[in-house]
Amino acid sequence: MYKILTLNNISVAGLERLPRDRYEVASEIQHPDAILLRSYKMHDMEIPPTLKAVARAGAGVNNIPVDKLTRMGIPVFNAPGANANAVKELVIAGMLLGARNICRAWEFARGLEGTDAEISRAVEAGKKQFVGIELPGRTLGVIGLGAIGVKVCNAAVALGMKVLGYDPEITVQRAWQLSSQVQQAASVDDLLTRSDFVSVHVPLVDSTRHMVNAERIAAMPEGAVLLNFARQGIVDDEAVVQALDDGRLRAYVCDFPTNLLKDHPRVVTLPHLGASTQEAEENCAVMVVEELRDYLENGNIRNSVNFPEVQMPRNGGHRLSVVNANVPNMLGQISTVLADCGHNIIDMLNRSRGEIAYTLVDTEKPVEEGCLERLRGIEGVLAVRVI
Repeated sequence: MYKILTLNNISVAGLERLPRDRYEVASEIQHPDAILLRSYKMHDMEIPPTLKAVARAGAGVNNIPVDKLTRMGIPVFNAPGANANAVKELVIAGMLLGARNICRAWEFARGLEGTDAEISRAVEAGKKQFVGIELPGRTLGVIGLGAIGVKVCNAAVALGMKVLGYDPEITVQRAWQLSSQVQQAASVDDLLTRSDFVSVHVPLVDSTRHMVNAERIAAMPEGAVLLNFARQGIVDDEAVVQALDDGRLRAYVCDFPTNLLKDHPRVVTLPHLGASTQEAEENCAVMVVEELRDYLENGNIRNSVNFPEVQMPRNGGHRLSVVNANVPNMLGQISTVLADCGHNIIDMLNRSRGEIAYTLVDTEKPVEEGCLERLRGIEGVLAVRVI
């Protein structure tokens, strides 16, 4: 029986994929084998010694101590692309909000008083201050061409926009999905100087913090609209407010309210709604639960942010997994220990990612505890598990 600790409410559509005869799932549980979460911040949490995996029903993992878990030999799974359509729709809505001054106009209309005739006269007198722009023919620049960025690009093309994309690490899979009408920008600076609208879709890491800063905003076309539905910190908020006050930027639409932003007349801040749809929550939960089950039951790894992709079909043998530092001769030492214990290896698959290596081994007979202890005793081995 596997024990799963949930740190947030997880969609029933995902939890239903965990058979009750093999899984115990609860928000309070002792000695968990795995953790399921969404936005719960794990950084100050004591990691249970029984923990084998962490799965986030979403894409970003800033709330998870990935480096610490990696050193403990624990993979972290996420759900890339499961919420992509939800975020794409919000980006399109954000472009329309910024282009047509919809929020400011709505506030103006809600504040009107008097008779209907008086309100009608006030509408005609006041609407000039909310004149907007249309999307077709304008240029959208998209920084980051992952699952969300590609969908945003393709949707903008369908709306008649010119689209620039920049991502030096775009995958072959995403490139195949991208519309042929999307043009490649040479750099972030090249993209910003040519775009009327800019939407960022990159993770928050050291290299992307304040990627959109005062210097780069100064190079953008006057009247541009900036959108951030990725992560707070990618855009320098103070630089944005200054550019809005100076009239350089038309609007800023983001998912991250702060005291600096929330009351600014040219800023639309939403309460982190990017993935907040019923469909996205269900898609994320189903994806990570399937990943978690495959790891716990078969040792396979899909969509891990810190471990390599590993898929090895079951062939009737007895399976174990080994997580170790990615250093020379580890595979040889593992094979030698198994051979010394009298085990014949039916199948073996080894993959590495950065400083971590992961090995699945199928043997003809079960590996006894004494042999497992010898494997755990190899210098550099982080975790050994019988599956």
